[in-house]
Amino acid sequence: MQVGTIGIDLAKNVFQVHGIDAAGAVVFTRKLRRSQILPLFAKLPSCLVGMEACATAHHWARELEALGHDVRLMPASYVKAYVKRGKNDAADAAAICEAVTRPSMRFVPVKSVEQQAALMLHRARDLLIRQRTQLINALRAHLAELGMVAATGRDGVKKLIAIVADEIEEQLPDPMREALQALIAQLEALQQQTGRLECQIHAQHRASDASRRLETIPGIGVIGATAIAATVSDPTVFKSGREFAAWIGLVPRQTSSGGKERLGSISKQGDRYLRRLLVVGATAVLRHARAHPDKHPWPMQLLARRPAKVVAVALANKMARIAWAVLVRGGTYRAPVLAATV
Repeated sequence: MQVGTIGIDLAKNVFQVHGIDAAGAVVFTRKLRRSQILPLFAKLPSCLVGMEACATAHHWARELEALGHDVRLMPASYVKAYVKRGKNDAADAAAICEAVTRPSMRFVPVKSVEQQAALMLHRARDLLIRQRTQLINALRAHLAELGMVAATGRDGVKKLIAIVADEIEEQLPDPMREALQALIAQLEALQQQTGRLECQIHAQHRASDASRRLETIPGIGVIGATAIAATVSDPTVFKSGREFAAWIGLVPRQTSSGGKERLGSISKQGDRYLRRLLVVGATAVLRHARAHPDKHPWPMQLLARRPAKVVAVALANKMARIAWAVLVRGGTYRAPVLAATV
């Protein structure tokens, strides 16, 4: 079979494969089980393989690259435009096979096992933090039913935990105390597990030169620096810092037509985890700017004429562009005043 390009519609167990030759004629369309993928590609000559950047895509890309194939991953939203009619696995595989040959298509770099392991620490920590928030909200809601309310923050949570642990407290019925003690035990276990994951993240930060340089940017801490360094393996795939910020989704969504420019809210494309970390970091910078306005003239000028959340997103966009410059050009962040005097 003179196969030149192959499109694979990934799944858990049943994969759809669509192959064409150099002229674009269909050579084969097959439905394969998971165990049949590697034996098939081991028999084929080196060819271009396209897949959507979805779950398990990086694993299969590494496996097929080891067999000598040129594997390219594409965002699923970019492939959707090439589906002719209907929605099934065969149509998706054919669309992937056509989309991977387009010269204007944008591709996703294949992540290594080390990159995925580093990002898995962040994803697991994020999940544990969400579970911790659920437990704290449940604890507050249950005690509020009996009129026991505490202030927001860690001190308020400690006060509520002390109320549950106090066996002399007669206002708290025994069945309710048993239920809340189970929640508190799970909350303490989550705290320990989160702490262990953060120790691993800090160890990765100390071992990564790029992560340590990113930490010098105001608003980007250890968590944000390690996440950016692990996600963006090759920053040169972005032509500029503005393109990197647009990929994260920190630019307005355009609905322009007829020569009239219409800008809306941020597009929210790209990596939502990085976007959230940058916006949270920008919010912390704004809090510091309000206390020290002489050190942050640009954010303070924006705050004078724009809402705080809009300014936070604008500052997050600026932080993303600075992060790209630090990764591409090397060195560390220098404040504008210091840079002008050098």
